[in-house]
Amino acid sequence: MTHFLDIRDFSKDELLAILAEARRRKAARAGRTKGAVDDDAPLAGYSLAMIFEKPSTRTRTSFDAGMRQLGGETLVFNSGDMQIGRGESIPDTARVLSRMVDSIMIRTHGHERILELAEYASVPVINGLTDLSHPCQIMADLQTLEEAKGRIEGLTIAWIGDCANVTRSWIEAAVILGCPFRIGAPKGYQPEDGIIAWARENGGDLFITEDPAEAVRGADCVMTDSWISMHHKPEEAQRRIDDLMPYQVNAALMARAKPDAIFMHCLPAHRGEEATGEVLDGPQSVIFDEAENRVHAQKAILVHALKGLI
Repeated sequence: MTHFLDIRDFSKDELLAILAEARRRKAARAGRTKGAVDDDAPLAGYSLAMIFEKPSTRTRTSFDAGMRQLGGETLVFNSGDMQIGRGESIPDTARVLSRMVDSIMIRTHGHERILELAEYASVPVINGLTDLSHPCQIMADLQTLEEAKGRIEGLTIAWIGDCANVTRSWIEAAVILGCPFRIGAPKGYQPEDGIIAWARENGGDLFITEDPAEAVRGADCVMTDSWISMHHKPEEAQRRIDDLMPYQVNAALMARAKPDAIFMHCLPAHRGEEATGEVLDGPQSVIFDEAENRVHAQKAILVHALKGLI
């Protein structure tokens, strides 16, 4: 049994093995209908409980489709429909679900919630997103980067705008896999000191600037994420837009990266805010490949997490 909680929990070889599994499974499905079960169906007879304390499109769909393609079954819960939403403790929820299902994926708020769930669960727990990190998204991003560029190690990644959970997980991946990581963000939107210190202590090539043009210079991949979340009140949302508009990824900014640079965004996108439609829909954009690869990356994560049981 292996939990999948944070990118930094894994070695370079382990991450590359998961990516190889995702790549193999994607290739094996070429030309097949989306609902068809994989030929080997390694998770037939196994079940995944999915708990959503935050809204989801890609995480919900990719884990559901991925588990079904692997031959398994899913149970989908919104926290409001569970006793966990009415005060049942996380340890009790972990113990109960562990008696009934083979794995648990949760999309939640505080990172301490998933750590506590993993501590008391006797089945693999997968981080579908917390306020701190989003490792499943990064595995799909890495798969997309490898498809587009033929490799990962040594590629320069530029992150522009607000730095949040996806940024943190990307920093961890960049350090482990040997990618220079350049951040262009204003003060107040840059990564917290802890992840910066971790990156540098572990030999990461991390560069942070308030100049987005400097951040993307020579980049192989330019990335951004949404500036506004559901919990932001209107006045806060407008303040964030005002602060971050100079960091919008547009055609002029992309032109400062390498000519063959790709553009990535984990979605959902707020068109005209963090990126223009010209970039999102342009020839350098791989955002929908990135979204599709969530299915294959989730499948590889599930197989890795359950490998001791199958």
